[in-house]
Amino acid sequence: MLTKETREVLVTAFALFSLFFGAGNLILPPLLGNKAGDLWWLVALGFCASAVLIPIMGIMAHAKLQGTIFDFGKKVSPTFSLIYSLLIYAISISLPSPRTAAVTHEMAIQPFFDSPPLLTSIIYFALVFVFVINRSQILNILGKLLTPAIILILFLIIGTAIFSYDFTFSDTVFQNPFSDGILEGYQTFDAIGAVVVGGVIIISINLKKKDATYEEKKVLIRRSGWLAGLSLLLIYTGLIITGALMHGEFNADISRTALLSGISTKTLGNTANLFLSILVSLACFTTAVGIVTGTADFIKYRFHDSHAVYLTTAILGCILGVVMGQFNVGYIIAVALPALMFIYPITIVLILLNIVPEKFASEKVFRAVVLLTVIFSVPDFLGSIGFTEALSDVQGYIPLSGYSLGWVLPAGVAFVIVNLLHKNNPKTTPAN
Repeated sequence: MLTKETREVLVTAFALFSLFFGAGNLILPPLLGNKAGDLWWLVALGFCASAVLIPIMGIMAHAKLQGTIFDFGKKVSPTFSLIYSLLIYAISISLPSPRTAAVTHEMAIQPFFDSPPLLTSIIYFALVFVFVINRSQILNILGKLLTPAIILILFLIIGTAIFSYDFTFSDTVFQNPFSDGILEGYQTFDAIGAVVVGGVIIISINLKKKDATYEEKKVLIRRSGWLAGLSLLLIYTGLIITGALMHGEFNADISRTALLSGISTKTLGNTANLFLSILVSLACFTTAVGIVTGTADFIKYRFHDSHAVYLTTAILGCILGVVMGQFNVGYIIAVALPALMFIYPITIVLILLNIVPEKFASEKVFRAVVLLTVIFSVPDFLGSIGFTEALSDVQGYIPLSGYSLGWVLPAGVAFVIVNLLHKNNPKTTPAN
């Protein structure tokens, strides 16, 4: 029989997994594996580094801070932290939220009804708005049922593919499999999700365990985080290898949503595919409601709990959803890339700086590392919007810039140098 502590860890891990497990993320690994071919394992390592390891580290940072998204950047400055938080929420309602509508249209509407994506987007976000305004608990209850059902189907798909197909693979189409896997992992938005939804878990734990000490809550969050991360690792890797095993079953130009549906049909049949489409659509809907509600709550808090501000933010979030949600998933992913090339490196370094020991993470370290990360992310950002040739000379002098990871080494060097200077200057006292 499970102990009380074990049950608490399992319940919290499931809650974390549900928050990370956006249905839109499911469309990413199969196509990645399909293109990865014989190097699927290397692509999987890169993908899981940015889509599993970094997000779970974000939860570890929350276990240490036990605060909100604002706390992640406050050592740089309160102004920076506010701007960063606003950028995160702006990106969330502009890209991953509308993507849920696009996934719903392509998986559950388009195969069965001859209706335009704009109509789907309008109806979808009209319903999102209704739930955001009413803050219904129905979606929370529904979410607890959706996630286990989707997981069960996914494991059946993965298991069927592994035991039904020979382990023969095509040649990879990627020139840089590991870094391409990392960059595709950006599209899950899970690192961003970690700094946003981790705060939700903290609030929930504080309400349930009012008498628990800081250390007790820290241990609970950490254990739950690693368990949730292991689950994500198994599913993402399983979907990547499934896509790689079924390389000869689909056209090379197949879309992400069509590939997921096709794999489901070939492994479990049309009925299971229909069931998966419905479940994914419902899970997408709960994600969209959560994003719009969370954004509206944050803006409302900044304006002295004004209900008018909450309502206005919800309306704007749903309008943005309609505008962007009418486009296909591939287009939204392409549009998201430049924003992610800029905001993701900042998010990663904030997560890492918040989990290292305090003596290595002074305000000066935060400021230096974040500043260089911002500066050296600009070439990668500009390259993602079409200025690759113009920046080729500059990028030639920046290590790893050819892999769109030009910020990594400068950030690491800044971390080491500032800490060495601090060590050699004993008069400098660490910030509180």
